[in-house]
Amino acid sequence: MRYRDLGKTGLKVSEIGLGAEWLERHNAEEVKAVIDCCEEQGINILDCWMAEPNVRSNIGKAIAGKREKWIIQGHFGSTWQDGQYVRTREMDKVRVAFEDLLTRLGTDYIDLGMIHFVDEEAEFHQIMEGEFLAYVKEQKEKGVIRHIGMSTHNPKVGKLAAMSGEIEMLLFSINPAFDLLPASEDMNTYFAEDYDENLGGIHPDRADLYQTCERLGVGINVMKGYAGGRLFSAASSPFGVALTPVQCIHYALTRPAVASILAGYDTPEHVMDAVAYETASEEEKDYANVLAKAPRHAYSGQCTYCGHCAPCPAGIDIAMVNKLYDLAAMQEQVPASIKAHYEALPANAKDCIACGGCEERCPFGVRVAEKMEKAQDLFG
Repeated sequence: MRYRDLGKTGLKVSEIGLGAEWLERHNAEEVKAVIDCCEEQGINILDCWMAEPNVRSNIGKAIAGKREKWIIQGHFGSTWQDGQYVRTREMDKVRVAFEDLLTRLGTDYIDLGMIHFVDEEAEFHQIMEGEFLAYVKEQKEKGVIRHIGMSTHNPKVGKLAAMSGEIEMLLFSINPAFDLLPASEDMNTYFAEDYDENLGGIHPDRADLYQTCERLGVGINVMKGYAGGRLFSAASSPFGVALTPVQCIHYALTRPAVASILAGYDTPEHVMDAVAYETASEEEKDYANVLAKAPRHAYSGQCTYCGHCAPCPAGIDIAMVNKLYDLAAMQEQVPASIKAHYEALPANAKDCIACGGCEERCPFGVRVAEKMEKAQDLFG
């Protein structure tokens, strides 16, 4: 298992994590089997957003005596009312639900205290300017949570959070299908049966979020990396082709600022399907050729940092140069940290000999030589 820095939190998280939602439909023994398998495979981060009491208790039992092995994302605003989940901002209910989470998980602290499910910009401002954030910050001051995070499906809300100075990391939905779509305050739009056939490439709203988070050191953990499983079937995929779990994981992990993808598991076998990524071949990880050959919504002309351009005879890590260029190009001035990273590369855009081999290998038809010229002009 490989581990990544989660932004500036100081936490190192396994790049494959556990999104525990699917565990709601399992008994204590089955939950323990999944969590034990995760531990054995080196997974060290789990997200428990669910308010349902039994799954909270079953997770607590499964990690009993091993709490320190886990980085836990726990949510503020996910409550259980009259036998069902309710997202709320009513502080009396928020407090009770969060205390219940601590009790059922058998812990006195949560590593990542998540402000739960904020997709509307107006609601974001209400939370950040009111008693909700004040309560969350109070828990951090007391040491009950170690870091403040937020979950959202809306890249515009995510950017507001990243720039707020209060939110240290995000839980955000990332997969090749969702990345085509503009920001929305209704997450159901991401699961539409059909997408506009004119869509193509990562939408600027989402690219802007990833670049902002990378620049500011706000880490991203990924939810919905499989788009609810719809990407596993050509019939349900908006691309008209099927992807594998390993390809979806690789796509998410190649986005800027991403630290971990939190997948859902019903069984230990599902865990093994995900951690197969750690030993997968480049061919098995290859989402780019699949998308490039898809009948709908290919990422034509856009670098997705997939690495097909390699090897470069001049030794340039072309995908990294493109990523750094994209991170810097949206800023009024090139951030010093990004320029330093660029200059530290063993070879960069100034070394390009314009041989064209990379362009022949690129599945998306990116004009790499032009990108190298732009990078050299930008970085100097």
